[in-house]
Amino acid sequence: MAEWASSRTSAVAGTRRADSGWPRSGWFDAGARPVAAAPQPVPAWPGPPAADRGGFVRLWKAFMSARLLLALALLVLQLSANALAQPVPAWVFWLTGAYAVLTALERWRATPQGPGRSFDGQWFYTAGADLLFVAVLMTQEIAAGIRYTPLLALPVLMTAILGTRTLALGTAALAALLMLGDAVIGARAGLWANTAEVAQAGLMGCGLLALAWLTNTLALRLAREQQLTARGRAEVRMQSLVNNLVIESMADGVLVVDAGCVVHAANPAAHGMLGSDLEVTPGVFRLTDHPAWVQLADLVRLTFEGQDVDGIEIILHHEDQPASQLKVRTERTPSLGAEHEARLCVMFLQDLRGMQAQLRTEKLASMGRMSAAVAHEFRNPLAAISQANALLAEELAEPAQQRLTDMIRQNTGRLAHIVDDVLDVARAPGLADETEGLVLNDETQAFCAEWAAQHGAGARLQVQLLAPDLAVHFAREHLRRLLVNLLDNATRYASAQPGAIQVTTQAIRHGPVLLRVWSDGAPLDPIVQRHLFEPFSSSESRSSGLGLFICRELCERHGAVLSHERTVRERAGQPVEGNAFSIEMRRAPGRFGPSSFGESSFS
Repeated sequence: MAEWASSRTSAVAGTRRADSGWPRSGWFDAGARPVAAAPQPVPAWPGPPAADRGGFVRLWKAFMSARLLLALALLVLQLSANALAQPVPAWVFWLTGAYAVLTALERWRATPQGPGRSFDGQWFYTAGADLLFVAVLMTQEIAAGIRYTPLLALPVLMTAILGTRTLALGTAALAALLMLGDAVIGARAGLWANTAEVAQAGLMGCGLLALAWLTNTLALRLAREQQLTARGRAEVRMQSLVNNLVIESMADGVLVVDAGCVVHAANPAAHGMLGSDLEVTPGVFRLTDHPAWVQLADLVRLTFEGQDVDGIEIILHHEDQPASQLKVRTERTPSLGAEHEARLCVMFLQDLRGMQAQLRTEKLASMGRMSAAVAHEFRNPLAAISQANALLAEELAEPAQQRLTDMIRQNTGRLAHIVDDVLDVARAPGLADETEGLVLNDETQAFCAEWAAQHGAGARLQVQLLAPDLAVHFAREHLRRLLVNLLDNATRYASAQPGAIQVTTQAIRHGPVLLRVWSDGAPLDPIVQRHLFEPFSSSESRSSGLGLFICRELCERHGAVLSHERTVRERAGQPVEGNAFSIEMRRAPGRFGPSSFGESSFS
């Protein structure tokens, strides 16, 4: 008998890719072409999920065990009747023994099949064998004094619960015909002499049909309920996984605490705010275990007392870590109506430092927009001052007065440079228009030579070109400004030793082209390094703090990446630590040259 047999079919349409089968995800793909799938058979009892197959197999084995126990009980009953001077033919013993062996083999060797047709081959050696066995035994009812008619209920129940409605009603109809035939044949006075037995057999047959129909209906409803329950359980589990994923990735801390201050759940952000180690702190702990958490325990008690805890700011002082400034909000779980239900407190923690950093970023953005407007207004007055100073310098001859005009010229130039920086920052971000490829080695050599001549660098600057004939996507003026900013920054902190500043080009096979500016300056302060590429961030009072930020903006406009790292370079045969600013540039098509693997050493 099939596990879940089908009684009807329905045209089930599906959408699949015409070239690669079913889509890999459930999202709609605009590039997929809908193709009508072939109709699939739909079982009368909807097939259960994979998790329900175990339940069906247990039910199937229960019926097989009942058949085996029934066969053994019949064998014992026949032996007892034979011992009590009610002789039973020998072939009946052999028939019952053979039936017992068949049921034993089916119990331990046979396995239920998957969804199949309404008339399955398993029916013959299960329900069919039962009907045939009982029919043969019914011919010996009068002689042995044992009535076997009630045994017909077992195959009817089995097919009604495990099979389709058609199979169940068909089995019940065969059982009814067997009872009617036995009643007719057993009437000794002719066909109409014992109508009471015939009428009783007919009523029993109708009862079997009604039993099969009702049992199958209840089984179908139970199967649908089980399927809906399994589907709902899977949806709840999926929703739980999604909720856990969202909570685990939240920037805010979440704690689930009971009235005894026992923490039942905490996401990684909460562990970080509490200063606890995920590998050391157990999954369930108390807020009273650490002195720094006492304030949180007090807020939990206030929550369970019915007081509102919304937006309270606290400071947790840790022994080996900086103090945590938190904003706390709590909520109690709703009651489900149970009299002694244990309610929980959900505590939401916000790191005030993160909020202050976000606020500071928004203020910097507002300041940048305001600075751009002010800088734009400064350009005309600065141009007028510069022009007037140049005219005045032509009429002054005394050296002291010339020095004053030089001071005015230098400071107006510095102000003009700051105005240009501010206006560059205010420009809309995004990739620049595609430019023609620049040969990186040639441009780097020319810019470095020009800069060294202007600043008198001499042997202090060393240039190594390891990317011959390679072109990159970068505007020439932007590359010049990038190198000037990085070299000016390196000059400010590097020593006066030969090779204190090193500029290197390098190509990675199947990768980007690298441009590095290295200097032997001291390590950066951790706070300075954290805000290295932020606008208006500088350790010097006379600096605008926009140089490295503009360099990063220029790189992003051309799809390049600017980064900083502390590396070791060789100088005069000795390893020296220094600060390296690396730019990863995109190759320009059509110009390729030899490539080197990894990083090359400097000499």
